[in-house]
Amino acid sequence: MDFDPALLRAFVTVKETGGFTRAAQRLHLTQSAVSHQIRRLEEQVGRPLLHRTTRRLTVTEDGEDFLRYAQQILETLDAMTRRFQPSPIAGVVRFGAPDTFMGERLPPLLSQFARSFPATRMEVSVSMHLDFRAMIRAGELDLAVVMSPPGCEEGTRLRRTQLVWAAAECFEPKPGASLPLAFFPKPCVNREVAAGALDATPRDWHVVFTSASQHGIRAAVLAGLAVTVLTREDVEPGMKIVDGRYGLPSLPSVDFSLIWSENGRTECACRFGELILEMPELPARDKV
Repeated sequence: MDFDPALLRAFVTVKETGGFTRAAQRLHLTQSAVSHQIRRLEEQVGRPLLHRTTRRLTVTEDGEDFLRYAQQILETLDAMTRRFQPSPIAGVVRFGAPDTFMGERLPPLLSQFARSFPATRMEVSVSMHLDFRAMIRAGELDLAVVMSPPGCEEGTRLRRTQLVWAAAECFEPKPGASLPLAFFPKPCVNREVAAGALDATPRDWHVVFTSASQHGIRAAVLAGLAVTVLTREDVEPGMKIVDGRYGLPSLPSVDFSLIWSENGRTECACRFGELILEMPELPARDKV
């Protein structure tokens, strides 16, 4: 049997409202039209679904079973309509974030947004050395995720994480030699925090490797060329945390926060911002 959703909705509404008159009002139909729909449905099913008297209307035993199926079908149809109806939201969303924050989160986030709002267009900048705060102030971005030390309150905090010194498992510096480091180009919070902490110690150091790519920094570290600064979550197999070793100072925790430009809160940008705020945490890697 192929049931007309309009007939199913009439039956469910009659049950919910307790009568044909109130059901007709909710469905914006006449009472006779609702009665006709119920009669057609009962003819298709081949058995009565409602028991009518002059004083009350009740659902038959078959009607109770039919009601559950009808409700499930209508809920599914309503969900399909919400999911696939054309979105009235359109426009461009300009977004920036450090790749240490987005990582594996970015593809599913962009995919979900594109499916939900197909009339929008994304312009995304992912980097560790772009000055997203300056781009926000200049109106070049609508919203951005930025890294900042605790106490630097800005925007909406997304999460807090610990910075650590990381090196390859095989890394051992030469005794008395300057410590080789790998950093992202300036400006970079990781680099600024590390340099500030090192400058307060007698430890000699130099930058031996610079890359704008997180993959480049990781390659240099895993090759045993240098020590770098990562968030604790980004330390991966083949690396070790070397806090307190080789004369390295302790590092602070940092916050990832969502900030907005003055005119960036367009409807489509706000919807994308909501997805970022709802974004689940990735499972942490096993640490060595």
